[in-house]
Amino acid sequence: MSESEPIRFCPRPAGRITGRSRLATLGRDGSSITSFDRDELAAILAVYGRKVAAGEWRDYTLDMGRERAVFSIFRRASEYPLYRIEKSTRPPRRHGAYSVVAATGLILKRGPDLKRVLSVLDRGLSLVD
Repeated sequence: MSESEPIRFCPRPAGRITGRSRLATLGRDGSSITSFDRDELAAILAVYGRKVAAGEWRDYTLDMGRERAVFSIFRRASEYPLYRIEKSTRPPRRHGAYSVVAATGLILKRGPDLKRVLSVLDRGLSLVD
């Protein structure tokens, strides 16, 4: 490309996009992907921020695919994830789309309401008599 050659932009297809942006829900190959929306990320990051301030957690990763989105939480960046918060597009019957999974693979809580599912991570230690 020379300096005198103009930059050509490809126009977007005609039609309105309502609600979510197409770029947020379509992958590179045109297939749809599952992702966390703004409200879901705000709820997750509120819990994450409290635990980081307490010194319990230090790092996280986001993974978005066709069937599920995963927010993984790490104690240190070089370890395996302590917890995974998953959003699935194909949840089992009677269970919701959200789940919290421990490092061992045990599902700690599952349900249709993310804030209620995240409550399992906010529980502190209690004194047993």
